[in-house]
Amino acid sequence: MRTLLIALSLATVAALATAAEWPQYRGPNQDGRSAETGLLTSWPATGPSVLWRYPLGDGYSGIAAAGGRVFTMFGSGRDELAVALDAATGDELWRVRTDFNRGDSQGAGPRSTPTLDGELVYVLGASGKLYALRTDDGSQVWRVDLVREFGARVPRWGVSTSPMVLRDLLLIDVGGRPGYSLVALDKKTGELRWNSETDKPGYSTPLAITVDGVEQILFFTGSSLVSVAPADGSVYWRHPWKTSYDVNAAMPVFVPPNKVFISTSYDKGATLLEMSVASGRVGVREIWRDRVMKNHFNSSVLVGEHLYGFDNGILKCIEVATGSELWAQRGFSKGSLLYADGRLVVLGERGLLASVKADPSGYREEARHQLFKAKTWTMPSLADGRLFVRSQKELVALALTAN
Repeated sequence: MRTLLIALSLATVAALATAAEWPQYRGPNQDGRSAETGLLTSWPATGPSVLWRYPLGDGYSGIAAAGGRVFTMFGSGRDELAVALDAATGDELWRVRTDFNRGDSQGAGPRSTPTLDGELVYVLGASGKLYALRTDDGSQVWRVDLVREFGARVPRWGVSTSPMVLRDLLLIDVGGRPGYSLVALDKKTGELRWNSETDKPGYSTPLAITVDGVEQILFFTGSSLVSVAPADGSVYWRHPWKTSYDVNAAMPVFVPPNKVFISTSYDKGATLLEMSVASGRVGVREIWRDRVMKNHFNSSVLVGEHLYGFDNGILKCIEVATGSELWAQRGFSKGSLLYADGRLVVLGERGLLASVKADPSGYREEARHQLFKAKTWTMPSLADGRLFVRSQKELVALALTAN
Protein backbone atom coordinates (compact mmCIF):
# COMPACT_ATOMS: atom_id res chain seq x y z
CA MET A 1 0.00 0.00 0.00
CA ARG A 2 2.83 2.45 0.87
CA THR A 3 4.42 1.89 -2.55
CA LEU A 4 1.10 2.56 -4.27
CA LEU A 5 0.56 5.77 -2.31
CA ILE A 6 4.02 7.04 -3.17
CA ALA A 7 3.43 6.36 -6.86
CA LEU A 8 0.07 8.10 -6.85
CA SER A 9 1.31 11.13 -4.95
CA LEU A 10 4.03 11.77 -7.48
CA ALA A 11 2.11 10.98 -10.65
CA THR A 12 1.60 14.67 -11.43
CA VAL A 13 5.29 15.52 -11.61
CA ALA A 14 6.01 16.37 -15.25
CA ALA A 15 9.68 15.38 -15.25
CA LEU A 16 8.87 11.71 -15.54
CA ALA A 17 11.85 9.41 -15.85
CA THR A 18 12.80 5.78 -16.09
CA ALA A 19 14.72 4.05 -13.34
CA ALA A 20 17.90 4.70 -15.28
CA GLU A 21 17.55 8.50 -15.28
CA TRP A 22 18.22 11.32 -12.83
CA PRO A 23 16.57 14.31 -14.54
CA GLN A 24 16.48 16.86 -11.72
CA TYR A 25 17.68 17.71 -8.23
CA ARG A 26 17.22 14.70 -5.91
CA GLY A 27 16.31 12.35 -8.72
CA PRO A 28 13.26 11.14 -10.65
CA ASN A 29 10.75 11.86 -7.88
CA GLN A 30 12.64 14.58 -5.95
CA ASP A 31 13.15 12.24 -3.00
CA GLY A 32 16.80 11.20 -3.26
CA ARG A 33 15.83 7.69 -4.35
CA SER A 34 16.58 5.60 -7.43
CA ALA A 35 14.76 2.45 -8.52
CA GLU A 36 17.94 0.99 -9.99
CA THR A 37 19.02 -2.44 -8.78
CA GLY A 38 22.09 -4.62 -9.10
CA LEU A 39 24.41 -2.21 -7.31
CA LEU A 40 27.77 -3.56 -6.23
CA THR A 41 27.76 -4.82 -2.64
CA SER A 42 31.53 -4.46 -2.30
CA TRP A 43 34.25 -2.37 -3.90
CA PRO A 44 37.91 -3.08 -4.56
CA ALA A 45 40.47 -1.23 -2.44
CA THR A 46 40.77 1.35 -5.20
CA GLY A 47 37.03 2.03 -5.09
CA PRO A 48 34.43 1.65 -7.85
CA SER A 49 35.83 1.67 -11.39
CA VAL A 50 36.35 5.16 -12.77
CA LEU A 51 34.69 5.45 -16.18
CA TRP A 52 35.85 8.98 -16.89
CA ARG A 53 36.86 12.29 -15.34
CA TYR A 54 35.97 15.77 -16.53
CA PRO A 55 37.70 18.91 -15.17
CA LEU A 56 35.31 21.36 -13.56
CA GLY A 57 35.61 24.72 -11.92
CA ASP A 58 33.80 26.46 -9.09
CA GLY A 59 30.35 25.66 -7.81
CA TYR A 60 28.01 23.18 -6.19
CA SER A 61 25.61 22.55 -9.06
CA GLY A 62 24.30 18.98 -9.11
CA ILE A 63 24.25 16.56 -12.03
CA ALA A 64 21.17 15.80 -14.13
CA ALA A 65 21.38 12.75 -16.40
CA ALA A 66 19.01 11.36 -19.04
CA GLY A 67 19.06 10.26 -22.66
CA GLY A 68 22.74 9.33 -22.54
CA ARG A 69 23.75 12.86 -21.52
CA VAL A 70 24.93 14.56 -18.34
CA PHE A 71 24.26 18.22 -17.50
CA THR A 72 25.72 20.48 -14.83
CA MET A 73 27.02 24.01 -14.25
CA PHE A 74 30.30 25.46 -13.02
CA GLY A 75 32.37 28.62 -12.88
CA SER A 76 35.60 29.09 -14.78
CA GLY A 77 37.54 32.32 -14.39
CA ARG A 78 35.03 35.14 -14.88
CA ASP A 79 32.41 32.95 -16.56
CA GLU A 80 29.49 30.91 -15.29
CA LEU A 81 28.84 27.97 -17.61
CA ALA A 82 26.30 25.25 -18.35
CA VAL A 83 27.71 22.09 -19.93
CA ALA A 84 26.48 18.85 -21.50
CA LEU A 85 28.62 15.69 -21.59
CA ASP A 86 28.31 12.24 -23.08
CA ALA A 87 27.28 10.03 -20.15
CA ALA A 88 29.28 7.03 -21.38
CA THR A 89 32.55 8.77 -22.28
CA GLY A 90 32.58 12.16 -20.55
CA ASP A 91 33.19 13.90 -23.88
CA GLU A 92 31.99 17.50 -23.90
CA LEU A 93 29.04 17.99 -26.24
CA TRP A 94 28.45 21.69 -25.67
CA ARG A 95 28.95 24.50 -23.20
CA VAL A 96 27.06 27.79 -22.83
CA ARG A 97 28.05 30.90 -20.92
CA THR A 98 25.18 31.90 -18.62
CA ASP A 99 26.58 34.82 -16.60
CA PHE A 100 29.57 36.19 -14.76
CA ASN A 101 31.02 33.83 -12.16
CA ARG A 102 29.56 34.95 -8.83
CA GLY A 103 31.54 34.45 -5.61
CA ASP A 104 30.93 34.78 -1.87
CA SER A 105 32.34 33.56 1.46
CA GLN A 106 31.44 29.94 0.62
CA GLY A 107 33.13 29.89 -2.77
CA ALA A 108 32.32 30.90 -6.31
CA GLY A 109 30.19 29.30 -9.01
CA PRO A 110 26.56 28.22 -9.53
CA ARG A 111 24.57 26.26 -6.93
CA SER A 112 21.44 25.22 -8.81
CA THR A 113 21.02 21.82 -10.49
CA PRO A 114 19.81 21.65 -14.13
CA THR A 115 16.27 20.36 -14.68
CA LEU A 116 15.57 18.15 -17.71
CA ASP A 117 12.23 17.99 -19.49
CA GLY A 118 12.12 16.32 -22.89
CA GLU A 119 14.21 18.30 -25.37
CA LEU A 120 14.86 21.16 -22.96
CA VAL A 121 17.13 21.67 -19.98
CA TYR A 122 16.50 24.54 -17.56
CA VAL A 123 19.54 26.08 -15.88
CA LEU A 124 19.55 28.79 -13.19
CA GLY A 125 22.67 30.75 -12.36
CA ALA A 126 23.85 31.97 -8.96
CA SER A 127 22.78 35.55 -9.75
CA GLY A 128 19.31 34.65 -11.00
CA LYS A 129 19.67 34.24 -14.77
CA LEU A 130 17.29 31.47 -15.91
CA TYR A 131 17.65 29.74 -19.30
CA ALA A 132 15.77 27.14 -21.30
CA LEU A 133 18.32 25.43 -23.55
CA ARG A 134 17.99 22.66 -26.09
CA THR A 135 19.55 19.47 -24.80
CA ASP A 136 21.03 18.50 -28.18
CA ASP A 137 23.11 21.62 -28.87
CA GLY A 138 22.66 24.08 -25.99
CA SER A 139 20.91 26.66 -28.16
CA GLN A 140 18.76 29.15 -26.24
CA VAL A 141 14.97 28.82 -26.43
CA TRP A 142 14.22 31.56 -23.90
CA ARG A 143 15.86 33.48 -21.06
CA VAL A 144 14.52 35.35 -18.00
CA ASP A 145 16.52 37.53 -15.63
CA LEU A 146 14.70 36.91 -12.33
CA VAL A 147 16.20 40.00 -10.71
CA ARG A 148 15.19 42.33 -13.52
CA GLU A 149 11.76 40.81 -14.22
CA PHE A 150 10.54 40.03 -10.70
CA GLY A 151 12.85 41.89 -8.33
CA ALA A 152 14.39 38.63 -7.13
CA ARG A 153 16.62 39.01 -4.08
CA VAL A 154 19.79 36.99 -4.49
CA PRO A 155 20.40 35.20 -1.17
CA ARG A 156 23.62 35.79 0.75
CA TRP A 157 25.16 32.60 -0.65
CA GLY A 158 23.72 32.77 -4.15
CA VAL A 159 20.61 31.45 -5.86
CA SER A 160 20.54 27.76 -4.96
CA THR A 161 16.97 26.68 -5.70
CA SER A 162 16.47 24.53 -8.79
CA PRO A 163 13.55 24.97 -11.24
CA MET A 164 10.77 22.37 -11.02
CA VAL A 165 8.60 21.25 -13.94
CA LEU A 166 4.94 20.41 -13.39
CA ARG A 167 3.07 19.68 -16.64
CA ASP A 168 3.32 22.96 -18.62
CA LEU A 169 4.67 25.03 -15.72
CA LEU A 170 8.17 25.85 -14.49
CA LEU A 171 8.08 26.71 -10.79
CA ILE A 172 10.75 28.79 -9.03
CA ASP A 173 11.32 30.23 -5.55
CA VAL A 174 12.18 33.76 -6.71
CA GLY A 175 11.92 35.75 -3.49
CA GLY A 176 11.06 38.83 -5.51
CA ARG A 177 9.27 42.13 -4.94
CA PRO A 178 5.89 42.12 -3.09
CA GLY A 179 3.64 39.48 -4.60
CA TYR A 180 6.47 37.87 -6.57
CA SER A 181 8.07 35.50 -4.10
CA LEU A 182 6.76 32.33 -5.79
CA VAL A 183 6.56 32.26 -9.56
CA ALA A 184 5.23 29.92 -12.25
CA LEU A 185 6.39 30.36 -15.84
CA ASP A 186 5.22 28.74 -19.05
CA LYS A 187 7.92 26.13 -19.55
CA LYS A 188 7.88 26.51 -23.34
CA THR A 189 8.02 30.31 -23.56
CA GLY A 190 9.18 31.61 -20.18
CA GLU A 191 6.10 33.85 -19.94
CA LEU A 192 4.67 34.51 -16.47
CA ARG A 193 1.66 32.33 -15.63
CA TRP A 194 1.18 33.37 -12.00
CA ASN A 195 2.97 34.97 -9.05
CA SER A 196 2.30 34.76 -5.33
CA GLU A 197 3.37 35.83 -1.82
CA THR A 198 6.12 38.09 -0.46
CA ASP A 199 8.58 35.76 1.28
CA LYS A 200 12.33 36.06 1.46
CA PRO A 201 14.04 33.59 -0.89
CA GLY A 202 15.07 30.23 0.49
CA TYR A 203 17.75 27.90 -0.83
CA SER A 204 15.44 24.91 -1.31
CA THR A 205 13.69 23.53 -4.42
CA PRO A 206 9.88 23.33 -4.84
CA LEU A 207 8.23 19.95 -4.28
CA ALA A 208 4.99 18.61 -5.81
CA ILE A 209 2.76 16.42 -3.63
CA THR A 210 -0.86 15.22 -3.59
CA VAL A 211 -2.83 14.64 -0.38
CA ASP A 212 -6.38 13.26 -0.47
CA GLY A 213 -6.72 14.29 -4.11
CA VAL A 214 -5.50 17.87 -3.54
CA GLU A 215 -2.37 18.72 -5.49
CA GLN A 216 0.05 21.09 -3.77
CA ILE A 217 3.40 22.73 -4.45
CA LEU A 218 5.55 23.13 -1.36
CA PHE A 219 7.98 26.06 -1.30
CA PHE A 220 10.48 26.17 1.57
CA THR A 221 11.15 29.90 1.59
CA GLY A 222 13.51 31.89 3.80
CA SER A 223 10.88 32.07 6.54
CA SER A 224 8.17 29.42 6.04
CA LEU A 225 7.03 26.21 4.43
CA VAL A 226 4.27 27.38 2.08
CA SER A 227 1.75 25.17 0.26
CA VAL A 228 0.14 26.63 -2.87
CA ALA A 229 -2.23 25.50 -5.60
CA PRO A 230 -0.36 24.82 -8.85
CA ALA A 231 -3.15 26.34 -10.93
CA ASP A 232 -2.85 29.90 -9.62
CA GLY A 233 -0.44 30.06 -6.66
CA SER A 234 -3.19 30.60 -4.08
CA VAL A 235 -2.07 29.54 -0.61
CA TYR A 236 -3.44 26.40 1.04
CA TRP A 237 -1.42 26.71 4.23
CA ARG A 238 1.73 28.21 5.71
CA HIS A 239 3.96 26.91 8.52
CA PRO A 240 6.44 29.54 9.82
CA TRP A 241 10.02 28.25 10.05
CA LYS A 242 12.59 30.93 10.82
CA THR A 243 16.24 29.86 10.60
CA SER A 244 19.41 31.88 11.14
CA TYR A 245 20.53 33.68 7.96
CA ASP A 246 17.28 32.48 6.29
CA VAL A 247 19.02 29.23 5.36
CA ASN A 248 16.12 26.89 4.71
CA ALA A 249 18.04 24.77 2.20
CA ALA A 250 17.23 21.07 2.50
CA MET A 251 14.18 20.05 0.47
CA PRO A 252 11.05 18.94 2.33
CA VAL A 253 10.52 15.18 2.42
CA PHE A 254 7.02 13.92 1.66
CA VAL A 255 5.89 11.10 3.97
CA PRO A 256 2.88 9.42 2.33
CA PRO A 257 0.01 9.59 2.57
CA ASN A 258 -0.30 12.99 4.31
CA LYS A 259 2.83 14.15 6.14
CA VAL A 260 5.88 16.24 5.34
CA PHE A 261 9.25 16.50 7.10
CA ILE A 262 11.43 19.61 7.12
CA SER A 263 14.82 20.17 8.72
CA THR A 264 17.37 22.97 8.96
CA SER A 265 20.70 23.67 10.61
CA TYR A 266 21.91 26.46 12.96
CA ASP A 267 20.47 24.47 15.88
CA LYS A 268 16.93 24.80 14.51
CA GLY A 269 16.14 21.09 14.07
CA ALA A 270 13.24 19.34 12.38
CA THR A 271 9.50 18.87 12.45
CA LEU A 272 6.94 16.44 11.04
CA LEU A 273 3.72 18.02 9.83
CA GLU A 274 0.40 16.28 9.12
CA MET A 275 -2.00 17.60 6.49
CA SER A 276 -5.75 17.03 6.42
CA VAL A 277 -8.25 17.88 3.69
CA ALA A 278 -11.87 18.86 4.25
CA SER A 279 -14.12 20.46 1.61
CA GLY A 280 -11.11 21.21 -0.55
CA ARG A 281 -9.33 23.06 2.26
CA VAL A 282 -6.01 21.79 3.57
CA GLY A 283 -5.16 22.05 7.23
CA VAL A 284 -1.80 21.32 8.84
CA ARG A 285 -0.62 20.48 12.34
CA GLU A 286 2.72 19.68 13.93
CA ILE A 287 3.23 16.05 15.03
CA TRP A 288 6.65 16.51 16.59
CA ARG A 289 9.53 18.98 16.68
CA ASP A 290 13.07 18.19 17.80
CA ARG A 291 16.73 19.06 17.22
CA VAL A 292 17.55 15.40 16.55
CA MET A 293 18.08 16.07 12.81
CA LYS A 294 19.53 19.35 11.55
CA ASN A 295 19.97 19.10 7.76
CA HIS A 296 22.22 21.92 6.60
CA PHE A 297 22.18 21.93 2.79
CA ASN A 298 21.44 18.31 1.84
CA SER A 299 18.13 16.60 2.55
CA SER A 300 17.29 13.41 4.37
CA VAL A 301 16.00 10.31 2.55
CA LEU A 302 12.89 8.37 3.56
CA VAL A 303 13.17 4.57 3.45
CA GLY A 304 10.15 2.77 4.83
CA GLU A 305 9.39 4.17 8.28
CA HIS A 306 12.81 5.74 8.74
CA LEU A 307 14.73 8.84 7.71
CA TYR A 308 18.47 8.77 6.99
CA GLY A 309 20.29 12.08 6.87
CA PHE A 310 22.97 14.36 8.22
CA ASP A 311 22.47 16.04 11.57
CA ASN A 312 25.08 18.65 10.69
CA GLY A 313 28.22 16.47 10.64
CA ILE A 314 26.69 13.23 11.96
CA LEU A 315 24.95 10.64 9.77
CA LYS A 316 21.80 9.47 11.55
CA CYS A 317 18.79 7.21 11.26
CA ILE A 318 15.61 8.37 12.96
CA GLU A 319 12.10 7.02 13.22
CA VAL A 320 9.92 9.28 11.11
CA ALA A 321 6.75 8.87 13.21
CA THR A 322 8.37 10.02 16.46
CA GLY A 323 11.73 11.59 15.63
CA SER A 324 13.48 9.04 17.86
CA GLU A 325 17.17 8.54 17.06
CA LEU A 326 18.05 4.93 16.22
CA TRP A 327 21.75 5.27 15.39
CA ALA A 328 24.43 7.85 14.64
CA GLN A 329 27.75 7.63 12.79
CA ARG A 330 30.56 10.16 12.63
CA GLY A 331 33.35 10.40 10.07
CA PHE A 332 31.72 12.07 7.05
CA SER A 333 31.37 15.62 8.38
CA LYS A 334 28.53 17.39 6.53
CA GLY A 335 27.64 15.09 3.69
CA SER A 336 24.92 13.95 1.31
CA LEU A 337 23.31 10.65 0.39
CA LEU A 338 20.97 8.87 -1.97
CA TYR A 339 19.13 5.56 -1.72
CA ALA A 340 19.08 2.69 -4.20
CA ASP A 341 18.83 -1.10 -4.07
CA GLY A 342 18.57 -1.38 -0.29
CA ARG A 343 21.58 0.79 0.46
CA LEU A 344 22.67 4.36 0.97
CA VAL A 345 25.37 5.91 -1.18
CA VAL A 346 26.97 8.37 1.22
CA LEU A 347 29.35 11.16 0.25
CA GLY A 348 31.20 13.09 2.94
CA GLU A 349 32.11 16.73 2.46
CA ARG A 350 35.82 15.83 2.29
CA GLY A 351 35.34 13.30 -0.52
CA LEU A 352 34.81 10.06 1.43
CA LEU A 353 32.39 7.80 -0.50
CA ALA A 354 30.68 4.85 1.19
CA SER A 355 28.03 2.20 0.60
CA VAL A 356 25.87 1.65 3.69
CA LYS A 357 22.96 -0.72 4.21
CA ALA A 358 19.70 1.10 4.84
CA ASP A 359 19.20 -0.69 8.14
CA PRO A 360 17.48 1.01 11.10
CA SER A 361 19.01 -1.50 13.53
CA GLY A 362 22.51 -0.07 13.11
CA TYR A 363 25.18 1.41 10.87
CA ARG A 364 26.22 -1.32 8.39
CA GLU A 365 28.99 -0.15 6.07
CA GLU A 366 29.70 -2.33 3.03
CA ALA A 367 32.48 -0.36 1.35
CA ARG A 368 34.32 2.96 1.41
CA HIS A 369 36.76 4.90 -0.74
CA GLN A 370 38.45 8.29 -0.44
CA LEU A 371 37.45 9.66 -3.83
CA PHE A 372 38.37 13.34 -3.44
CA LYS A 373 40.45 15.51 -1.17
CA ALA A 374 38.61 18.66 -2.27
CA LYS A 375 35.34 20.03 -0.84
CA THR A 376 32.35 17.95 -1.93
CA TRP A 377 29.08 19.56 -0.94
CA THR A 378 27.16 18.39 -4.01
CA MET A 379 24.80 15.44 -3.78
CA PRO A 380 25.78 12.57 -6.15
CA SER A 381 23.46 11.37 -8.92
CA LEU A 382 22.80 7.82 -10.12
CA ALA A 383 21.74 7.01 -13.69
CA ASP A 384 22.07 3.83 -15.77
CA GLY A 385 24.44 2.21 -13.28
CA ARG A 386 26.77 5.22 -13.25
CA LEU A 387 27.34 7.31 -10.15
CA PHE A 388 28.19 10.93 -10.95
CA VAL A 389 30.14 12.71 -8.23
CA ARG A 390 31.67 16.17 -8.32
CA SER A 391 34.02 18.28 -6.28
CA GLN A 392 34.96 21.87 -7.02
CA LYS A 393 37.69 20.58 -9.31
CA GLU A 394 36.26 17.70 -11.31
CA LEU A 395 33.29 15.51 -12.18
CA VAL A 396 33.83 11.74 -11.96
CA ALA A 397 31.65 8.93 -13.35
CA LEU A 398 31.91 5.64 -11.43
CA ALA A 399 30.60 2.19 -12.37
CA LEU A 400 28.26 1.21 -9.55
CA THR A 401 26.98 -1.96 -11.18
CA ALA A 402 28.80 -5.03 -12.51
CA ASN A 403 27.42 -4.53 -16.04
